[in-house]
Amino acid sequence: MSGGLFALLDDVAVLARMAAASVDDVAAAAGRASAKAAGVVVDDTAVTPQYVHGLAAKRELPIIKQIAIGSVRNKLILILPAILLLSQFAPWLLTPILMLGGTYLCYEGAEKVWAKLAGHDKHEKKVLATEIGPEQEKTMVAGAVRTDLILSGEIMVIALNEVADEPFLARAAILIVVALFITLLVYGVVALIVKMDDVGLHLAGRSTGLVGKLGLGLVKAMPKLLATISVVGTVAMLWVGGHILLVGADDLGWHSPYEFVHHLEEAAHDAVTFAGGAIGWLVNTAFSALVGIVWGAVAVLVMHLLPFGHGSDEDPHESGDGTDSAPDPAP
Repeated sequence: MSGGLFALLDDVAVLARMAAASVDDVAAAAGRASAKAAGVVVDDTAVTPQYVHGLAAKRELPIIKQIAIGSVRNKLILILPAILLLSQFAPWLLTPILMLGGTYLCYEGAEKVWAKLAGHDKHEKKVLATEIGPEQEKTMVAGAVRTDLILSGEIMVIALNEVADEPFLARAAILIVVALFITLLVYGVVALIVKMDDVGLHLAGRSTGLVGKLGLGLVKAMPKLLATISVVGTVAMLWVGGHILLVGADDLGWHSPYEFVHHLEEAAHDAVTFAGGAIGWLVNTAFSALVGIVWGAVAVLVMHLLPFGHGSDEDPHESGDGTDSAPDPAP
């Protein structure tokens, strides 16, 4: 009896070790997949604070929570089943879909660069918190969740591409971990960002010493932080989008562009004895971003020429009678 009990306990211990190893494998794979989606994650983090601009301070966190819940639904209910079925029955479609997503990232990045150079980003309408009611909040949340659907789709497809060789159930588990982790990361960081100025004002109002100076510093740093995140997000989109296109073209049989960049990366790595790996990575990143900005510029040009694109000279914040209309919730 005791021998049978010890044998059973030994079997349980073996199963527990196997389960722990599986959890470790899932966590490691999820970490690698999440890292590959970093460019889209940064852009998602940069975009979301725009949706709570103009809201009363007490409504910022509830609205972010609603958007985060919508993001989880996007990833787990809409996107995950579709891409799992796709990876199981038509995996050859993943590379073209990923390249379409890469084109979208390049387009978004190039569009932001164009808006900055043309000064279009200086004409955004400022909305007072008192002007935003429940219906406007619902519209803002709906717009944010729609935008998140595109960004979340990119994140999940990029992550799936990293674990496409895993068994079906492992893929599903890894992507669920990625979806929850990235949503928590993005909207946790967004919550910290949007409340940073409130914390600063609270500290500044309670003390005139070092704590008060820290509070004022937080308030002053808020616009610079948002501007920095926006720039980093734009660069990340161009880099990730360009890299996706280079690797995708190589997978589809056009090897020259990727081999050229890879050759330069290896040459830079071998030419520098100290931090050669970092220099090689920077070379790869720079050329990927160059591909991203060139391809993105082509996409922007095409979209501006199309009748349903952004080629209209009409100010999107003005209605036909010359008065300002309600701002579009989408960025």
